[in-house]
Amino acid sequence: MEARRAALAVWLASQAEARDAEILSLSRLSGGAIQENWALEVAFTGGPLDGRQALVVRTDAPSGVAVSMGRPQEFALFQAAFAAGVTVPEPLWQDAQGVVLGKPLLVMRRVSGTAAGHRLVKDAAAGGGRVALTERLGRELARIHSIRPPRAELAFLGAPPVSLARRWIADFRGWLDRHEAAHPALEWGLRWLERHASDTPRPTLCHNDFRTGNIMVDARGVTGILDWEFAGWGDPLADIGWFCAPCWRFGALEREAGGLGAREDFYRGYERESGATIDRARVPYWEAMATMRWAIIALQQAERHVSGGESNLELALTAHILPALELDLLEMTREHEHA
Repeated sequence: MEARRAALAVWLASQAEARDAEILSLSRLSGGAIQENWALEVAFTGGPLDGRQALVVRTDAPSGVAVSMGRPQEFALFQAAFAAGVTVPEPLWQDAQGVVLGKPLLVMRRVSGTAAGHRLVKDAAAGGGRVALTERLGRELARIHSIRPPRAELAFLGAPPVSLARRWIADFRGWLDRHEAAHPALEWGLRWLERHASDTPRPTLCHNDFRTGNIMVDARGVTGILDWEFAGWGDPLADIGWFCAPCWRFGALEREAGGLGAREDFYRGYERESGATIDRARVPYWEAMATMRWAIIALQQAERHVSGGESNLELALTAHILPALELDLLEMTREHEHA
C-alpha cells in the first residue's frame, strides 16, 4: 500500500472530484483475517468532500477462502444495505479492475467505535447498555433481512437456495472429503444436520457473518455492520443462529445474544423491526449449523498458512479452536436427539 500511496492519492482525488488529495496518514487496521483494511486520513482540495476525511480502503489479502466474494460484489452489498437503512459505513468508490493497487479495492467512510469482541462483551455500557445494544442489533439484522430477491444489482448472488441447510451440508461434506485429515466428529455433525434439514421457504439477504467482532460499537450505539464478503441469499434463521451460537459469545456464555445481552432482547428488536415472529424452536438447529460452519472455516484458514499461500500466525492458530467446536457440536446434537 505504501508503495502505491502517490497513485492512490491521485485516484482518490479523481473519484472525489477534487483538485488534489493528500494522504496524511495510512495504517493497516487490525482484524480482517481474510481481507486487508487500511485507515486513511485524506485532505481533499475542492469538490464535495473538501477538507479532511477519515476513510477506509478495503482490498484483498494475499490469499482467501473459497466462499469469500470479491471487492466489487462486496461494494454492491454495502450499497444495497446502506439504501435499506442498515447501519454500515457509507460506501464511496471502488476500483473493480485493480488499476491503482494491482488488486480490486473499495473505499468507505471510517466509523468510530470498536469491533473487538473480547472488549465489547466485558463493557456493560457499550452501545448504550446491554439491553439497548442487543435490541438495536436485532433491528439491524431485520433490516438486512428486508432485502429480498430478486434484485438486479445483486444478480451475482445467483438464485436463492431451495434449502440453504442442504446446500451448506453438501459444500462442507465435499470440502471434508477432499481434506487430507479425517474429522469424524464433524462427519457426525453433518449427518445430524442432514437428518434435520428443512427448506428455505422465504429467502432473504443474509449477512452470513453477523456476529460480535464484525459490528462497530461506540458509547451510544451501533456505528457500522462490517465484513459483507460472505453475504448471500439464504435462510434468515442462519444469521440468528450464527449470532447466538456459543462459539461467538467470546467466553460470555451466559449472554446468549453474541455475548452482549439477553437472547429475548435481541429477538424483541428483530420482531419489532420486521413484524415477523422468530421460530424459536428452529434456532438451536442453526446454532449447530453455525458451529459446523465455523469449524470448516477454521480449517480453511489454517490451510491458507499451511499451503504457503499466506504466512500468518493468526491463520495458523485458528485451527486450534477445532476441538472446542467439535465438543460444542457433539453436545448440541446429543441434546437435540433427546429433545
